[in-house]
Amino acid sequence: MEISSAEFVSSSTSLSACPPPRWPEYAFIGRSNVGKSSLINAITQRKGLAKTSQTPGKTQCINHFIINREGAAWYLVDLPGYGYAKTSKKLRESWQGFIHSYILKRESLLCVFVLIDSRHEPQENDLAFMRWLGTSGIPFAMVFTKTDKLSETALGRNYAHYENKMLEEWTSMPPVILSSAETGRGKEEILALVTKANASFIPPR
Repeated sequence: MEISSAEFVSSSTSLSACPPPRWPEYAFIGRSNVGKSSLINAITQRKGLAKTSQTPGKTQCINHFIINREGAAWYLVDLPGYGYAKTSKKLRESWQGFIHSYILKRESLLCVFVLIDSRHEPQENDLAFMRWLGTSGIPFAMVFTKTDKLSETALGRNYAHYENKMLEEWTSMPPVILSSAETGRGKEEILALVTKANASFIPPR
């Protein structure tokens, strides 16, 4: 897939405020500071499309971007990170509420890309979030970020830890993509998954 255009559409804090679900959409989410905005910018090749920050919790809304508006259009959705953020408990609970509502009820959502920092051991909040997606019947893929920050040996070791931990509860692994915003690794795999899912999309009535 070629990205011919990528434009910001809207920021929403509720499902009802999101754009009409006329196109297929794919949500990106992960723990705070996982490199989500950088990866989105790398995928779309639009520097600054998603705002990056050194401050965890920068994304506070459901941000919709329309990709390839004049062709086979689809929405890329940037969701607030879960886990640590320099915000109040009340605000974090509010985020969780509207994120869960969006994921469970958005008719045009075809896949959630769960971003995981490849440098770390399995984190309970990542595992818990994927467990919730699985029990809710939401299709998702695991995207390991920042793979350029460690050797292939260390990456393989960390992935093996995740796989072993996941298979304690799951009968098989979801789709797994190794990515790097710096090198572009994983971009083609992500877009291939989008292309395949787009082919079967039927707009909600």
